[in-house]
Amino acid sequence: MMKYEQLAKDIIANVGGKENVNSVVHCVTRLRFKLKDEKKANTEILKNMDGVVTVMKSGGQYQVVIGNHVPDVYKAVTAEGGFSSDQPVEADSGEKGNLFNRFIDMISGIFTPILGVLAASGMIKGFNALFVAIGWLDNQGGTYQVLNAIGDALFFFLPILLGYTAMKKFGGTPFLGMVIAMALVYPALEAIPKTAEPLYTLFTGTMFESNVYIEFFGIPVILMTYSMSVIPIIVSAFFAAKLERFFARVIPDVVKVFLVPMFTLLIIIPVTFIVIGPIATWASQLLGQATTSIYELSPVIAGAFIGGLWLVFVMFGLHWGLVPIGINNFTSQGWDPILALIFVHSFALAGAILAIWIKTKNSNTKTLSAPAFISSLFGVTEPGMYGIALPLKKPFIFTLISSAIGGAMLGIFGTVGYEMGGLGVFQIPSFISPEGIDMGLIGAIIAAVVGMVLAFVLTYLFGGINKNQEETTEKKQLKSKI
Repeated sequence: MMKYEQLAKDIIANVGGKENVNSVVHCVTRLRFKLKDEKKANTEILKNMDGVVTVMKSGGQYQVVIGNHVPDVYKAVTAEGGFSSDQPVEADSGEKGNLFNRFIDMISGIFTPILGVLAASGMIKGFNALFVAIGWLDNQGGTYQVLNAIGDALFFFLPILLGYTAMKKFGGTPFLGMVIAMALVYPALEAIPKTAEPLYTLFTGTMFESNVYIEFFGIPVILMTYSMSVIPIIVSAFFAAKLERFFARVIPDVVKVFLVPMFTLLIIIPVTFIVIGPIATWASQLLGQATTSIYELSPVIAGAFIGGLWLVFVMFGLHWGLVPIGINNFTSQGWDPILALIFVHSFALAGAILAIWIKTKNSNTKTLSAPAFISSLFGVTEPGMYGIALPLKKPFIFTLISSAIGGAMLGIFGTVGYEMGGLGVFQIPSFISPEGIDMGLIGAIIAAVVGMVLAFVLTYLFGGINKNQEETTEKKQLKSKI
């Protein structure tokens, strides 16, 4: 961490000082600041700073792109600024921006903290499925069962993690969010529909028809399966945070420490079981059906659109609108086409970077291309995108074109994901069907190869790689990063 102490000091100083920072989190390559006043930040100084790739403003966040070592820089920044990674985020900061920006900020704030372990768990499940498909493991054996538990645990108890991050994002006490989620996945309640006879049925003859097995003070409770769910706990945490703040204002300080959480839980958990949970679950199912229906209208067009524009979505933070839809599809229907369609983009970028690496006469660009190429193969695209492809313009355009063609091919092959897997090559095992290897997986590999080769050829022949021999500012920035 000491290695990045000076960089952390410079970043904090140029975002307007620690007093201008409401919060800071990080994703795979970026520090994501919420600033009180973005006008106080010295954006141009930050962009030209050694160790910073570029600066993006999106979704109400001030994003400082660092690169693959962003976790170490984040630790240095939080230590230098005295920022706590566990404090409630901007409970009273009065969020600004339009509704869409606030939505993107909310989603990124909830999902960013768990993306790493989420991808890791999906990779373990994917490799476990691969080992069974090629005959290395027996799905009835102990090794498979243990590996499956390692990979599946997060997804089964996903509401508990989201209860923590959502409650934190909404300005409440994170452990309250976890307790709410624990109640939702409480085994004794989840087991009731499997062992008891229904008391009666509600909404008979509609798509919302539901059996009622228990009542709460005479009020019917529709028991749903909340393990592996996404939307119910987020909605519940939103109202729980407001309820907690209300009780914190009206309950005397001397008994606040236990009465505030007690009354919050006593109200929000029954309300969640009776109202929020069923409605949110039905909404989740409708959302999954809607995205699937759009995909089925034209998988080719959907693949070309999502695959081709994914890097643009990432640039502006718009991808956060699709990530939770994909996760919801996994949890509600067991598979997802949305996140599968983005698979080719990192390979297309890798192809473009490889062409630049081979053809460029600029020694600095050649030096930068090697690690950027490797990063792209593993799904980390910011170094290659911001440091090389975007400044040269044409390679970035060819990357988008190749990604679109690859995405369309994924649509043709009917490739979908069965797990929330990793990025780049680590996403491949997520395409293995529960029935074994099929054309979805084979098609994904073919599409990745085609996207990479096409981007390489287009960039090599028409990329204008040596047109400008001067180092761009972005390349200088990336050199220190890598």
